[in-house]
Amino acid sequence: MALPKFQDFLYPFLKKLEDGKDVTSKEMKSFLIEHFGLTPEDSALKTKSGKTIQFEDRCSWTRQWLRRALLITLPQRGMYRITDRGKDYLKNHTSLKESDLLEYPEYAEYAGKSPKSSGSVHIKSKSTDTTNSMPTPTEQLESAYQIIVKDLAADLLQKVLEQSPKRFEQIVVDLMLAMGYGGSLDDAGMVTKFSHDDGIDGIIKEDKLGLDKIYIQAKRYAIGNTIGKPDIHAFAGALDEKKANKGVFITTSRFSSEARKYAEEKASKKIVLIDGEELARYMIEYNIGVSTR
Repeated sequence: MALPKFQDFLYPFLKKLEDGKDVTSKEMKSFLIEHFGLTPEDSALKTKSGKTIQFEDRCSWTRQWLRRALLITLPQRGMYRITDRGKDYLKNHTSLKESDLLEYPEYAEYAGKSPKSSGSVHIKSKSTDTTNSMPTPTEQLESAYQIIVKDLAADLLQKVLEQSPKRFEQIVVDLMLAMGYGGSLDDAGMVTKFSHDDGIDGIIKEDKLGLDKIYIQAKRYAIGNTIGKPDIHAFAGALDEKKANKGVFITTSRFSSEARKYAEEKASKKIVLIDGEELARYMIEYNIGVSTR
């Protein structure tokens, strides 16, 4: 038989997890092959580029869509687990399409669409002229690329959260060096001692004598957490103690508007704030924690 359409994978994928037991990627693929009655030839079909197996690609995107809607979670690499939200969905539904996923604001934000309401879905756009907003093939490619990068960034940030605080601090220093800060100095970057660091987690020397330094604070907080003005104020105080003029505050979470305003307008020091989304983007751009395939 022909390989089912991508959205046809959503419901059986979620249904397989209904009993609450963790399922490996290999087990899920075997289940879907049996569920759809696919032959080895069906499972080996490739996309037009010839570089990707269609079945593997559809399994991967199914996982991503369900994950972005918070219907499933990945307790570890290559392992799937249903969430309470996923169980609640299965209690009242016998099918699953993207229009259903759009009922969840987390998925709608990820997809760049407005949450489903009154039986309709609207693409976020400044114009209501559907003719003018029709994307060209080039724009479609660019949009697809951005979605892939966004998924990679989300996965990368999740992996960063799984690291120890000390490992996270080293990642941050490595990133700053990869971005060119510290130049070619062998000892340009260092992580401070884990205890008694006085609010400073890393230091980048911008010259050989260390006369000009960038001080770093790295906070590995949950993605939904918000860092407020008091944290930035305390960091500015730590810079004062070091008689420093430059600081970078990096977190896996986000900053409040008050925190950003203080850093940009009121702090006496030059403080740059990098949130989780920016951190993941920079890590991808400078090949920290990722490799090209």
